[in-house]
Amino acid sequence: MLITDETMMFKRSAEKPEVADTIKEVYRALVAKGYNPVDQLAGYLLSGDPTYITSYDNARTKLRRHERYELIEAMVVNYLETKGVSK
Repeated sequence: MLITDETMMFKRSAEKPEVADTIKEVYRALVAKGYNPVDQLAGYLLSGDPTYITSYDNARTKLRRHERYELIEAMVVNYLETKGVSK
């Protein structure tokens, strides 16, 4: 291992995709595999069990990039906005 007094630069990978974009991608994958996306997403959000989400098109991996809290928060905000409730 090389030891140096120089400061190393750490480069992060690209930022996480938007939660809404991820949910849309997972929704499409669930529909493509013949699942009811609302039931499957609700099951995952309530239980945390990733097997509710298909691995088709990397949907499970994509969804797990976000905390369940982030997913629920985005859905609640979207719901309230569509109902005309402002923040």
